[in-house]
Amino acid sequence: MSHDSIEQLRQQLAEFAIQRDWEQFHSPKNLAMALIGEAAEVIEHFQWLTPEQSQDLSPEKCKAVSYELADVFIYLIRMADKLNIDLITAAQEKMRINEQRYPVDKVKGDARRANEYEVNPK
Repeated sequence: MSHDSIEQLRQQLAEFAIQRDWEQFHSPKNLAMALIGEAAEVIEHFQWLTPEQSQDLSPEKCKAVSYELADVFIYLIRMADKLNIDLITAAQEKMRINEQRYPVDKVKGDARRANEYEVNPK
């Protein structure tokens, strides 16, 4: 099985949209709306499941979730493309920020938001 790079996928998605004359619909606003709609479709697969059930999906359910995640990924890549955002660079920068906001010695095993650590320390 071959895994294409994000750049190759970005190009493939752009060509797909161009061939269908869908560029006119792919504004950042419209792509953001489509992205959140697809994210909601991911959630539908887990609604009413226990945490344990959500970790033990049937192969059929897992395949369905994979397609919904693919839709989210596709819209995310299209939106980043339209805004000239390099997702890998942005994610790496965000991880550096998160490492500062959530130092291991302060947050390990605690899932509060960053600003809650200063207000209510352990």
